[in-house]
Amino acid sequence: MVKRSALMLRLIFALVMGWSCGVAWAQELRPQDLLCEPRIVARQSAKALPEGPPPDAASLQWVDVPGLDDWSQRWPGYDGAAWYRIDWESPCGRDQPVALAVVNIVMAGEVFVNSELIWRDQSLVEPLSRSWNMPRYWRLPKALLKEQGNSIWVRVHGLSNQTPGLGRLRIGHPAELKQWTEQATWSLRTIYMVCITVSLVLCLLFSFAWLHNRNQKLYGWYALNLMCWALMLCFMVMTDPWPFSSTPAFAKGNLLVFIAFTYTFCIFALRFAELSLIRLERALTGLCSLCAVFALAVPDAQMALSKAIWLLMFCLCALVCLLFPLRALQTRTPAHIAFSLCFVLYLGIGVHDLLLLTKALDHNLTLTPYTTLLSMLVIAWLLGRQIVRNMRRIEHFNHELSLTVTQACDDLSQTLEREHHLALSHSRLQERLRISQDLHDGLGGSLVRSIALVEQSSAPLPNAQVLSMLKLMRDDLRQMIDTGTSAAIQVPETPTQWIAPLRHRFARLFEELDIQVKWCLPAYWTHAPSPIQCLTLTRVLEEALTNVIKHSRASQVQVRLEIPDSRELQLQIEDNGTGFDLDSTQINSMGVGMRSMLARLERLQGTLVIQSHPGRTELRASLPLFGKVQRHTEVQSSVPSPQSIW
Repeated sequence: MVKRSALMLRLIFALVMGWSCGVAWAQELRPQDLLCEPRIVARQSAKALPEGPPPDAASLQWVDVPGLDDWSQRWPGYDGAAWYRIDWESPCGRDQPVALAVVNIVMAGEVFVNSELIWRDQSLVEPLSRSWNMPRYWRLPKALLKEQGNSIWVRVHGLSNQTPGLGRLRIGHPAELKQWTEQATWSLRTIYMVCITVSLVLCLLFSFAWLHNRNQKLYGWYALNLMCWALMLCFMVMTDPWPFSSTPAFAKGNLLVFIAFTYTFCIFALRFAELSLIRLERALTGLCSLCAVFALAVPDAQMALSKAIWLLMFCLCALVCLLFPLRALQTRTPAHIAFSLCFVLYLGIGVHDLLLLTKALDHNLTLTPYTTLLSMLVIAWLLGRQIVRNMRRIEHFNHELSLTVTQACDDLSQTLEREHHLALSHSRLQERLRISQDLHDGLGGSLVRSIALVEQSSAPLPNAQVLSMLKLMRDDLRQMIDTGTSAAIQVPETPTQWIAPLRHRFARLFEELDIQVKWCLPAYWTHAPSPIQCLTLTRVLEEALTNVIKHSRASQVQVRLEIPDSRELQLQIEDNGTGFDLDSTQINSMGVGMRSMLARLERLQGTLVIQSHPGRTELRASLPLFGKVQRHTEVQSSVPSPQSIW
């Protein structure tokens, strides 16, 4: 206990010593001039003429007034000028420096020191200058001061519906009053300019956001609300009535802007609260429109009625600020909760500044501009939160996308592997089909011809003839093997040279079978076919002639090659055999030979047309030509006529 008591005594002693040192330090820092601070002894007001110097004080009916005066309460309906006389004394006489500071004059005015003018507003007649929100500071010249009995005369020009009168006025030491004026200038002007800039920047930001996405109507309403708010702040800091012609017209413009602000604020609050109340919005639109029409139609002499509209619009904003927290309690979303707290704070600030505007409070600190900075902080928090949420969604989407892409790549790899196997199987089948077709059309035809020759022979064939037949089949086999490199084979110079080997193969067999063959060929190629086209026509002709030998029992065959329009090559084989039922053949599927001919032609974009009846069978194969035009020295027709060769 002793130790505790000693510790408490030491603590108390330290506090006393610290307080004593602080008082001594404050006394040392306090200028001696402050001991001679001027003192206001009287503050009075009286009606005045609009012009002229201060009159004799005894000629006016003076009334004592408080520090914040509104003559509309004393002289209802009085529009004009009023004198304010402030009598003051200086304990140290004229040698003591003295300054004068006036925070606001409603609406315009002029200042005299002992009947000497030191300042005057630019316009003291309609439209009046606006000094109601403009702090001013003067250091009083020593020559204008008296030893005792100094007076400050302020003539104020105003209208009864604009709370006319003299605001806060102080007389004191220059350094102290200069600091006081600077603080008032910050509170009444500088902070307003900062808020106007911030509001316009945010207005542009949300306007561009709405223009890029018209579905976000909330951004558009908030941009309009910010623009109206910036205009309201501009009305507060304006000292020049331009572009309005009178003070009542200026007041009407200010009221219209406040109506627009109230309307956009209410619509924004409803949309932000995610409430779709169409009828309420229409009613609000109608009410604000009626108020705007009334504000425009009310006579200047009855502008006092506009206070009811101001009060109604303020009540609407207050109602929204009170109801929005209830909606926030329902949704419980962070954005709604944050704005509900802001709205409640806005309501308190609005009530405070309304009392300050009506001179119910005696200080300079207006809080309305700080709501813009608070809104900016809340919006920055909301936007930052939205950005973080979007980044998380993007990261989550990227993760899911990477998993999906990985799965898709695996599926694609498996699909490609299956496709590769199918392509290999398909290529094998195609190769088998090609080999079977080549065997059928090439070597098969040679075998058929050889068999037919042996059957038609009445005596055993000589060895040389048998060897020739075997060599012919060997050549057909080689040609079939070399089909893959047929593009490198040189195209015969003329159709006669192209048909010669095939004609030689079938000539003896047709003689043995007593079949007359007529070959009709052009003298030259007008457009050279490709090697694969020559080979295809050769295979088609071989198969067609083989079918004539095997099935037709014909006695006459005609082979015609035509180039009708230099863009198509046509091969026509016609015989006078027994024919066949074409419809039955197509229904029961074509034979191997006919399918082979059709497949070869279709691979080269060609066509095959067959017509058959007893006594006449015609097969017409067509291929498109893309070769180069052949040049000849002798003059011939563009389409050569076929030559008949027996």
